[in-house]
Amino acid sequence: MKTVAVIIPAFNEQDSIAKVLTDCLNYFDKIIVVNNNSTDQTEFIAKKFPVTVLFEPRRTYGQAVYTGSIHALSQGADYLAYIDADASESSADLYKLYQHMKIKKLDLITGQRQSSQIPAHAHLGNRLACFIMNVVWDSPFRDLGPMRILSKAAWDKIQMQDRDYGWTVEMQVKALIYNLNIAELTIKSNKRIGKSKISGTIKGTFLASFYILKTLLILFLKHPRRINS
Repeated sequence: MKTVAVIIPAFNEQDSIAKVLTDCLNYFDKIIVVNNNSTDQTEFIAKKFPVTVLFEPRRTYGQAVYTGSIHALSQGADYLAYIDADASESSADLYKLYQHMKIKKLDLITGQRQSSQIPAHAHLGNRLACFIMNVVWDSPFRDLGPMRILSKAAWDKIQMQDRDYGWTVEMQVKALIYNLNIAELTIKSNKRIGKSKISGTIKGTFLASFYILKTLLILFLKHPRRINS
């Protein structure tokens, strides 16, 4: 039986982490919370649940999900599933993605969020990145949302390098470059609990945009077209 490890990066999400974990446990058995050096009660609350809680002192999104991924793989995970800790996404949708992934034998599946739930400035940057991906690599992706599932075989193939805000775009572009079997499904978007650490601040939005565009440029210089396409 295939093992799915759900990885939840969490930085100061004490108001939402219990809801997210309660929801996740309805669908998945193996859950890994990566406390990304929170200063609130996030880790204390998470440890009340039957989940693995890791501590990652380097406070970046990419590092947190990388740490969770490496731990999951060391425990024999066949699939790496990712969902945010702010309750903006539903575990029911994550499970829907997994079911679709199994049926279609996919390497990577991502969730497309409803644009109305993404801040306008973040939505603009998201559209620009997806446009570039489409022009350069003929990408079908319409979103760089955090909800996604990647197979272990795909992880081994793409060799993730980013440890910052370029994580999601690197994964999707490399899946295109290596012609992996991919899909994107529409998911529901809820109003997040608390303020976003990225799109909720000018600094966070700027840094995310910078790293996404930087990652796209680096990948383009290395692989300006798909391999064997």
